[in-house]
Amino acid sequence: MSEQTALYTHLKKLARELEGECRFDQLYRILYATDASAYREYPQAVVLPRNESDIKKLLSFARAHKTSLIPRGAGTSLAGQVVGKGIVVDVSKYMNRILEFNAEERWVSVEPGVVLSELNQYLKPYGLMFGPETSTANRCTMGGMLGNNSCGLHSLVHGSVREHIIEVETLLSDGSKVTFGELDKDSFEKKCAQDDLEGRIYTQLGEILGNAQNRSEIAAQYPHPSVPRRNNGYALDLLAAAAPFREDGEKLNLAKLLAGSEGTLAFTLSMKLNLVEVPPAEKAVLCVHFDRLEDAFQANLLALKYQPSAIELMDKTIMDLTRENIGQQRNRFFISGDPEALLIIELWSDSREEIISRAASIEKTMKSQGYGYHFPLIWGSDITRVWNLRKAGLGVLSNLPGDAKPVSVVEDTALPVKKLPLFLKDFKKLLDELKLKAVYHAHIATGELHLRPVLNLKEQHDVVLFRKMAIETARLVKKYRGSLSGEHGDGRLRGEFIPFMLGTRVYQMLKEVKACWDPDYIFNPGKITDTPPMHDWLRYEPGAETPELNHYFDYKTTLGMARAIEKCNGSADCRKSELSGGVMCPSFMVTRDELHSTRGRANILRELITRPSELHWADQHEVMDALDLCLSCKACKSECPSGVDMAKLKADFLQNHYDGNPLPFRSRLIAWFPLLMEMGVSLNPLSNAILSFRPMAMLISRLSRFTTKRPLPRLSAHSLRKWNKHHRSDGGRTRKVYLFNDEFLNVTDAEIGIKAILLLEKLGYEVVIPKHTYSGRSFLSKGLVKKARSLARKNVELLKDMISEESPLLGIEPSAILSFRDEYPELLSGELKAAASQLAENCFMFDEFIMREVKKGHISSEQFTQDVCEIKLHGHCHQKALATTAASVGMLQLPVNYKVSEIPSGCCGMAGSFGYEAEHYEISMKIGELVLFPEVRKSTPEVIIAAPGTSCRDQIEHGTGRKALHPVEILYHALK
Repeated sequence: MSEQTALYTHLKKLARELEGECRFDQLYRILYATDASAYREYPQAVVLPRNESDIKKLLSFARAHKTSLIPRGAGTSLAGQVVGKGIVVDVSKYMNRILEFNAEERWVSVEPGVVLSELNQYLKPYGLMFGPETSTANRCTMGGMLGNNSCGLHSLVHGSVREHIIEVETLLSDGSKVTFGELDKDSFEKKCAQDDLEGRIYTQLGEILGNAQNRSEIAAQYPHPSVPRRNNGYALDLLAAAAPFREDGEKLNLAKLLAGSEGTLAFTLSMKLNLVEVPPAEKAVLCVHFDRLEDAFQANLLALKYQPSAIELMDKTIMDLTRENIGQQRNRFFISGDPEALLIIELWSDSREEIISRAASIEKTMKSQGYGYHFPLIWGSDITRVWNLRKAGLGVLSNLPGDAKPVSVVEDTALPVKKLPLFLKDFKKLLDELKLKAVYHAHIATGELHLRPVLNLKEQHDVVLFRKMAIETARLVKKYRGSLSGEHGDGRLRGEFIPFMLGTRVYQMLKEVKACWDPDYIFNPGKITDTPPMHDWLRYEPGAETPELNHYFDYKTTLGMARAIEKCNGSADCRKSELSGGVMCPSFMVTRDELHSTRGRANILRELITRPSELHWADQHEVMDALDLCLSCKACKSECPSGVDMAKLKADFLQNHYDGNPLPFRSRLIAWFPLLMEMGVSLNPLSNAILSFRPMAMLISRLSRFTTKRPLPRLSAHSLRKWNKHHRSDGGRTRKVYLFNDEFLNVTDAEIGIKAILLLEKLGYEVVIPKHTYSGRSFLSKGLVKKARSLARKNVELLKDMISEESPLLGIEPSAILSFRDEYPELLSGELKAAASQLAENCFMFDEFIMREVKKGHISSEQFTQDVCEIKLHGHCHQKALATTAASVGMLQLPVNYKVSEIPSGCCGMAGSFGYEAEHYEISMKIGELVLFPEVRKSTPEVIIAAPGTSCRDQIEHGTGRKALHPVEILYHALK
């Protein structure tokens, strides 16, 4: 029996003893592996522990079998902290409770899997928050923040985790449970007298830091005290200033040593955290535009004189890339012209007038020295949009076309802020010498800019430059007494440079600390000490060609399907929960399982394409499993900063898969649903009688593998096309529109279509249903891309010459009409592609058209009732992802006394046929229960529930018993 096989045998036995989950199948080994090949070379398990007992069992197992534990939260670390050989211990799913909260004393105790933004939502009613705020706040865990000593946006005010950690409850490498907190000198000496691992830890620390020469060396080698962001090595410099080693020192607290230790010393069970007050009621951001990047470096020093709460920088590269991201386009509202750089300066105060005065002073001072050309001051909810644009910086960098990307290598340098311009001048000189370009962004106020040189790590030449860039930048940082790791940590990326940055004597102290705390190297080995060279274990094998994959959609903007998959950079925006809002990713929100996040699916697909010689689409049943819970909601296309379009990738994969496999009967049935429903509606009322007869409905559901817990969809009394054939309007209307009679509207929602036509006619429009075929949505949902392409081709050929700005095409079902704007241009080629793009410009959802006409003065509130009405709106996923719900809200508020609020829901959970499929019913309903169902249930009967999606309306009725109306119906009944 091989060592690998033996370990797996023992792992399987361990799995039966754990209360949490233990997984070691191929999919999970791919998800958590160091790179594309590591999971094959090294045995790797993923454990999701529930409690302390599970962690103790894992520690015992690791000691017995000489393996390691790698603690992990959301996996957003940028320096490779949470990858390596051994067992990945993911605390995010279960160990995520808020344990205790004391508002009066301003502290909270949490488990390591608690998410920062969810903690701050819990604290907000008390006027408190946890100060350090990272750009990954809606998915990063507190354990990860402790491991990295995270700083974030407001570190100018709140510092890092190290300044706010009070106690850490841990399990040491021998399994003993120890809480680290403040100790005075006498308590420290008592700890040293203990005959156990805890005692040895304190004794060793006393031996190292009690030596005056060691303290002198630490003071000389560590970053300058003026650098607040400092994460190189362990925080011995901070401990050396504590009471046992200095008469005027503060109390010793080894919790501060654990901050930034990257999980290499102990396993965190819980943390006691200091809290701060939420910002003052009044705040604004001054967004200063610059023609030169270098001007922003100098202007930062001027802005710091006015006590801002934050200053962040964005350069032109990032701003340009946000243009290509659907979600971020909406956040560019404040950008004027084409600036080379932006400084986003946040100001807090109890007085709006005082903020205005400070902003005016900043503007005056900068202009007097020739800095800046535009100074918009942003207030209220728009501030969030500005910060969301800045926070998207890392993600949008993956949208840079081609294989050369702004890479993480020296992106964490932190300097004394007054020396930052000098350092950046030297850094630019280095770039010029190496003939490289770089991206600049982030925390300029505290001397840290995320500097990302553009390199192609698929090429050996650039891999050499990758390492050279790291070495030369380390020398520059050392020259100015900065920190090579400011907030992202050392990890696998920068750990090898610690001996140079801190000197061999200090590095030996770090090794002694690691050996004392963790003599068997159980906790996350290879980080901070004994780190292998940074260019080992890179994701790509230099020189290997990017595979050309068979595909059916157009991937020209990403230079191929493979690069569209590779756009995922692991930022994990898809791991946010329903508490953080948004739509992405509904299946992850319910399962909290990495496999069912957009990142998880992208990693599975990435692994698939790393072995092109073994790539046989028809055989990839594990990939089918990974994609199974993707609802194709499209949210990733807009909410993922990198714009990973998993719905598109899934459809393309399925078509490739079905090219070599029989199409399942149910998939065929769903794809051809439009035709079957047309046949059924022609036989009404017989068809509905059959569907209403429960024994028959149960039989149909079972034969089709649909759930028997939902009623089958009912057909309209007659098709919309048949009604329209006999409908005669008054005539005499000067404005003309075309109505897309989609496959749902025609046979299941004909009454909505009738009201839409009558409403438009009453408002003065001639309505024509043109000749066209199905939208193709049902085919796309099941991966029948070739058939969807043929339908798209036919629709474009039929409609391209009649649809124009004066006579647009309107749609009632968002997923159907938006296919013209989203999929059609990517399905077609040549002249038809150009025609599809032109056609897309004049295709509108019904509410978008109404609001366009309101702006033109063709429709007004005077045409509607003055009755009072309250409405709650649930928007469709595709509507939220590819457009906005703003037009729906605006249209529903045309009657002057109609009050509309939007339910802060994500996906409803139905997603076409998904919620009808037997194996998906439970998760479908759980998605509905996240936000949508509770919000509907607490609405009084007088409140109207509005939902433009036909699937959404079915889901609401099945989950709550409430009948939701299409906004068209509501507006029709509101006519005078």
